[in-house]
Amino acid sequence: MSAQKQDQAFGDKPEEVRDTDHYLEEYNEGFVDKWDDLIDWDSRSASEGDFFIQLLKERGCKTVLDAACGTGFHSVRLIEAGFDVVSADGSPEMLAKAFENGRKRGHVLRTAHADWRWLNRDINGRYDAVICLGNSFTHLFNERDRRKTLAEFYSALKHDGVLILDQRNYDAILDHGYSSKHTYYYCGDNISVYPEHVDQGLARFRYGFPDDSVYHLNMFPLRKDYVRRLMTEVGFQKIETFGDFKETYRESEPDFFIHLAEKQYHEDNE
Repeated sequence: MSAQKQDQAFGDKPEEVRDTDHYLEEYNEGFVDKWDDLIDWDSRSASEGDFFIQLLKERGCKTVLDAACGTGFHSVRLIEAGFDVVSADGSPEMLAKAFENGRKRGHVLRTAHADWRWLNRDINGRYDAVICLGNSFTHLFNERDRRKTLAEFYSALKHDGVLILDQRNYDAILDHGYSSKHTYYYCGDNISVYPEHVDQGLARFRYGFPDDSVYHLNMFPLRKDYVRRLMTEVGFQKIETFGDFKETYRESEPDFFIHLAEKQYHEDNE
């Protein structure tokens, strides 16, 4: 692979790059081409099962906005499960790959290039559910960006809609150091994923592939309770958090947390 494809333009001090918009540099053509090797669609389907499909069906959802569609994994799964899906992403490279992956599987994805902070400018309609998966929300380094994004997600939902948003278990990484079973999310073979640097304002992850290519992502290490608080302050009332697809868990065990936030207004909530 050429050096150009591996160059993510972090500069001489990559640990100082703490900018929401830098993800556009990080998800370059080379890294996007490797992304499906990283998640391994078949292994991911087996480990995840029907978790998201069941959550959505139990709540009567039919229309879904996949706000961080990446290479299309969840969009395709939801389409095949009978949902009406719009696939959005801020990365043009990811959207192109998602559309290509959809075509390979016999689907024409309805794609939309959208910055979450102005989501409702770039997408139409209201949805039964908005999903933001793949640890994508942690690309937002600025609290104002996070609040604006959650407000946009809230606005994109119908009155009784739900938001499903996931994140790495940064609490465990910050408090106890990094360990991962890679059982559920990044299931590709012979791929190395670990944080090269972690502090209260940055988790810089290194992704190494069998052909010796290396890529990085700079992300903000969001704590679980902080995300839940932001959701509440934006207007979501009932929030349920799963650990690696389980309702009960020890706080340090899950690799990922999955938040399910309901927009529906409960008058008796204090």
